[in-house]
Amino acid sequence: MILIRNVRLVDARGERGPADVLIGEGRILSLEGGEAKQVVDGTGCFLAPGFLDLHAHLREPGEEVKEDLFSGLLAAVRGGYTDLVSMPNTKPPVDTPEAVRALKEKAKALGLARLHPAAALTLGQEGKHLAPAGLLREAGAVLLTDDGRTNEDAGVLAAGLLMAAPLGLPVAVHAEDAGLRRNGVMNDGPLADLLGLPGNPPEAEAARIARDLEVLRYALRRSQATPRLHVQHLSTKRGLELLREAKRAGLPVTAEATPHHLTLTEEALKAFDPLFKVAPPLRTREDQEALVEGLLDGTLDAIATDHAPHTLAEKEMDLLRAPFGIPSLEVAFPLLYTELHLKRGFPLPRLVALFTDGPRQVLGLPPLHLEEGAEASLVLLSPKERPVDPRAFASKARYSPWAGWVLGGWPVLTLVAGRIVHEALK
Repeated sequence: MILIRNVRLVDARGERGPADVLIGEGRILSLEGGEAKQVVDGTGCFLAPGFLDLHAHLREPGEEVKEDLFSGLLAAVRGGYTDLVSMPNTKPPVDTPEAVRALKEKAKALGLARLHPAAALTLGQEGKHLAPAGLLREAGAVLLTDDGRTNEDAGVLAAGLLMAAPLGLPVAVHAEDAGLRRNGVMNDGPLADLLGLPGNPPEAEAARIARDLEVLRYALRRSQATPRLHVQHLSTKRGLELLREAKRAGLPVTAEATPHHLTLTEEALKAFDPLFKVAPPLRTREDQEALVEGLLDGTLDAIATDHAPHTLAEKEMDLLRAPFGIPSLEVAFPLLYTELHLKRGFPLPRLVALFTDGPRQVLGLPPLHLEEGAEASLVLLSPKERPVDPRAFASKARYSPWAGWVLGGWPVLTLVAGRIVHEALK
């Protein structure tokens, strides 16, 4: 038994408390206290349902020098995540039921965050032949995606949506038109021209979202089941407008935004620092403001990290050659708690919902709220501020574009089904 005393409660339904939360047998037994062997003083902290990350690159198998299941899932629980969806763009890609089972079995044995593997939409993520979705789902895949690559063949994407629909699997897309994006390393515009860097235009994202929404419309018309499209790491105002229009029209589409697109802009590239190189690229302040509005009005369903670790040697290459990607599992919530909630008054229950109920809904999972009988997958968050120190990361990617930023809202206790998987109470 664990008792968390005098703690504020925050979930998608609102804030309340203080409460004395009694945890046992993997569930919340009471919000009014009780006898327990372990007592945690929650004074000044707030308790939320455990977070779910829809989009993380854990690099296993094949690139364990960058990240592996242990380091990635340990980083996850330190970030308050009890559940995580791993991307399949590994070496080799996760496109067989055997690969899915191997990941799930190893992750279960580690006893950290629960792993929900995404599987490749196409064999080898080559965009040609569909992977065996039914077998992948039976093995435990929760989502299909060729993330890391764009779906250039609209017919293949349509077939994938039709195949996934009766299985209840969403299909997630990296929405960039490769022909428009070309070799862009930052947002296309006056700043890219000034810096002499090849640009990736916002129209590359908007054009692909527009096409994919029409593909979804076709699949919806042709399927007896409901196909579900999920747009990953949306970064532009125009992309958001297209998504909003689609939702108003009733299309079954969801979308996510990332911590880096919500807190950083293209201005960061003035230093030519590859730490800020990411795909899609950091955009303008106008795009960023549109994303925040999309979080508020429900156009965006979830915040997902797109945690993308690389070796420090790779990220220290020049801007043209360095790989795309930013690691953020351990700082995502403190970053947005500070930058959105504390500094801008973003409602805390809505922010928590974007880390919990929002991503759960994308996967078709029931909401997780703080009530008696609910699963005790929880995170205790402290408002105490401290600077981001990448040297202390559990992730193998011990660098960060937010190094030195002073943040509050750090996870100090994470529980998965009542079992403590992270503790930093002192």
